[in-house]
Amino acid sequence: MKNILCLLVVFFIYTTVSSQNSLMGNITSKNTNEPVPATIYIPQLEKGTVADFDGNYTIINIPDGSYNIVFSSLGFATISKKINFSNGKIVTENLEMQESAVEMEEVIVSTPFHKLQSDNVMKVERISTEDLNASGAVTLADGIKNIAGVDIISTGTGIGKPVIRGLSSNRVLTYAQGVRLENQQFGDEHGLGINEAGVESVEVIKGPASLLYGSDALGGVLYLNPEKFALSGETHGDLNSDYFSNTLGTATNLGIKTSGEKLKFLARGAYAIFSDYDTGADYRVTNTRFNEKDFKTGLQYSGTKFKSTLRYNYNRSNIGIPEEVSEQTRSKDLELPFQEIDNHILSFDNTLFFTNSSLDIKAGYLFNDRREFEDEPHVAALQLKLNTFNYDVKYHLPQLGNFETIVGLQGMFQKNKNEGEEILIPDAKTTDIGILATSHYHLEKIDFQAGIRFDSRKIKSEAAGNPADLDFIPALNTTFNSFTAALGAKLDIVRNFSTRINLASGFRAPNLAELTSNGVHEGTNRYERGNINLTNEQNFQADVALEYRNEHIEFFANGFYNAVNDYIFLSPTNETIDDAQVFDYLQGNASLFGGELGFHLHPHPLDWLHLESSFETVTGKLSNDKYLPLIPANSLRNTFRVELNDGKTRKSSSAFITLENTFAQRNVSNFETRTGGYSLLSAGIESSFQLQKVLFKIGLNGTNLTDKKYIAHLSRLKPDGIFNMGRSINVNLKLEI
Repeated sequence: MKNILCLLVVFFIYTTVSSQNSLMGNITSKNTNEPVPATIYIPQLEKGTVADFDGNYTIINIPDGSYNIVFSSLGFATISKKINFSNGKIVTENLEMQESAVEMEEVIVSTPFHKLQSDNVMKVERISTEDLNASGAVTLADGIKNIAGVDIISTGTGIGKPVIRGLSSNRVLTYAQGVRLENQQFGDEHGLGINEAGVESVEVIKGPASLLYGSDALGGVLYLNPEKFALSGETHGDLNSDYFSNTLGTATNLGIKTSGEKLKFLARGAYAIFSDYDTGADYRVTNTRFNEKDFKTGLQYSGTKFKSTLRYNYNRSNIGIPEEVSEQTRSKDLELPFQEIDNHILSFDNTLFFTNSSLDIKAGYLFNDRREFEDEPHVAALQLKLNTFNYDVKYHLPQLGNFETIVGLQGMFQKNKNEGEEILIPDAKTTDIGILATSHYHLEKIDFQAGIRFDSRKIKSEAAGNPADLDFIPALNTTFNSFTAALGAKLDIVRNFSTRINLASGFRAPNLAELTSNGVHEGTNRYERGNINLTNEQNFQADVALEYRNEHIEFFANGFYNAVNDYIFLSPTNETIDDAQVFDYLQGNASLFGGELGFHLHPHPLDWLHLESSFETVTGKLSNDKYLPLIPANSLRNTFRVELNDGKTRKSSSAFITLENTFAQRNVSNFETRTGGYSLLSAGIESSFQLQKVLFKIGLNGTNLTDKKYIAHLSRLKPDGIFNMGRSINVNLKLEI
């Protein structure tokens, strides 16, 4: 028996060692033939290294299989190459990198085949949270509105809901830590509940993504990528602190991460606190103050046969609910009414590597405890507890020629429970299940991608209230089913010029509020009456994108037409209950159309110069030719930016000035008013200094520098004539070790 155990140990060691592949090589500039200290990264393994000053690099312990290897460096076009590893092979890959206007291109994680955006069939916008913060964004939601085609519905500075090409609320799905975020997003005053600390980047799918994510992705997806672990053998720590003059606010976060060859760990804590914001019109908006505590941690094991990542995020947000402009104060203490929200996200992501295929298994548990205090600070008038378990299983089949195929199973179990005095939606259970298949076909000049999916959602709710009362909510037991499909192609027409054509369908099952509401809804002063006869929203979108890029300039033009059948909307009636006008949930066909235009000039050898411009437009109408509500106004954004890489001590410096022109919104729904146009000026400067092993960054930026008095069309404070935020001067300090 002892000899058998010894033989098994020897065999295990031999097979483990023999399967440890390696990648090495040298990277130089195609223009100058000088070495490039590029980053080499394998996204599927979350494994990488940085080339030395001579351009040499080595990555060891690579499992058998085919992986996309990404080579990136500031000022050069990113390169992605698929390389096969097997039988302990040492692969040598020497590369020449080309200078380009499109820099540091990243792999898109929100789409299934994890390709660079330049190789992706679907157009996806991506921006780092570092860039969002540099623009003076107060929160993550505030920052994403800088992305073309994206806006937010805001309630002061503490609450923001993403809008993608005119669609919002439950029509836009948010993903965090690789799992779908569920936090009662049906409510007008329910924000993201995610702190930007520990979020590395944001990806936006603009259009139906039901094929990949099921219900609620009818309008698009906001995909939040968590910060990466440190490279193997490295340990890093950083401290960030921001000050915002307008809200007298501070935001501080501290992080640490360390990685061995197989085991990796990170943790980050954050705290932010803000007073009421100043409009620049001699008043602050009472009770727009808020504070937030956030903690994120992660643990990863990476072996030659599998990779497992465990992440956890806890967020406590205390957010004032503005009702009117009253007592003027700079206090940061909460006043009634306010929300107190606890959000827990636990995710477990596993990948099993086979010789020519892989299996991804993700599981997530989310707990959202939302409390609203109206008259007494310790007695919740409204308390909703939402428990959600979701899973996502995808099998990447062995590649057949130029075909890559993925089959998957996704699902969700959800329980909603009321524990407050008021009931907005009844206690309910929701069960989702979806199956999908998608395939990518690659040729030298053209790529195709197609897929099909079936979903089923079952909603079972309990009765709420007394059957004899007007606000009684009957029990509900219903199921919604849907087939969705997508077909897309990317064609390299001529050198540096490409086009993307995507056709996709999507669906959304009605949410509990739309089905069961029967009472005055929080903060709206409307009596909302649900409709148990609502059916699926089903849409079909055609999307065309044109793109030209070379080492000096990038130009893009995107156009879309989105036809939504059985669009659910609120319609005012002539009834009044409890001194509030009654609004009914109805359905009708709708259409949205528009697009984005933009260019980025980065002429060489003037590597420090950047000129960026983008224009976005969207129009939404019902079939009766009436306009949809909450449609963003057209806008034009121009930025002049310089970036300098200076030397050994002052590593880099950058500065920008941005003028954003928002045009008047005259296309309004029945219960909206027109909104005037306005222009906002912002600017900033940032420098980083290397002091031995410490990198010190300091930044100064200002938003609404002319102190413009304006009201955004998507501000929920607009009906009361309350202005948006005035001028703010913001300071950022960061230490990295």
